[in-house]
Amino acid sequence: MKPFKFKEFTVHQERCAMKIGTDGVLLGAWTSVEHNPYNVLDIGSGTGILSLMIAQRSHADQIEAIEIDDDAFEQCVENFENSPWADRLFCFHASLLEYIEAVDEKFDLIICNPPFYTEDYKTKDSARDLARFSDAMPLEHIIFAVINFLSEKGKFSIVLPYKDEQKYIEEASLIDLFPNRILRVRGNEKSDIKRSLIEFSYSECPIKISELIIETERHHYTEDYINLTKDFYLKM
Repeated sequence: MKPFKFKEFTVHQERCAMKIGTDGVLLGAWTSVEHNPYNVLDIGSGTGILSLMIAQRSHADQIEAIEIDDDAFEQCVENFENSPWADRLFCFHASLLEYIEAVDEKFDLIICNPPFYTEDYKTKDSARDLARFSDAMPLEHIIFAVINFLSEKGKFSIVLPYKDEQKYIEEASLIDLFPNRILRVRGNEKSDIKRSLIEFSYSECPIKISELIIETERHHYTEDYINLTKDFYLKM
């Protein structure tokens, strides 16, 4: 498999169960860094794409990623070492709960592109199952991590299926995390909303809700999508 080349870095992904997709790129481009985070935590890093995008977009001194899968962890480390920001990027081979037990630190930005699938169905590829199925990283565990790790001024950014948006907002409110921005994503004008990108913080304020349509037709991208991703995709 050929590596995925972005404008400022390259991502190898042949050893990762979950390949680079639109969800991760959108979250990496959309997540706010205007509060100048000093340190960043990437929960379930996979290839490391989110950490690499935040490294390109911000001056964060320390970007830490957690990855439980052996092959994905090794690939993430390789991608970090080969990037222009190797001195700022660190990947830990641990489960989320192991990391919570081991690390006592607050982060100004937490990002997560979590597994979505909660169906009973499993494939024969255990690594892909681990990456794709929510039982490997329940959303409740992510909220538990945010309680432990988010600094007072920090922001927590996540991408979810649209159908889970309200439920997750309600769960986050139980620990006084409030949605500040929401981006709802459609594949095209006629398709249903598929994803919600949500940015939380401890500050309650009017929610800025916007919508993004990716394509006008197959491989013809909207101006909004191009503007959001043009700093990364080679052909934008």
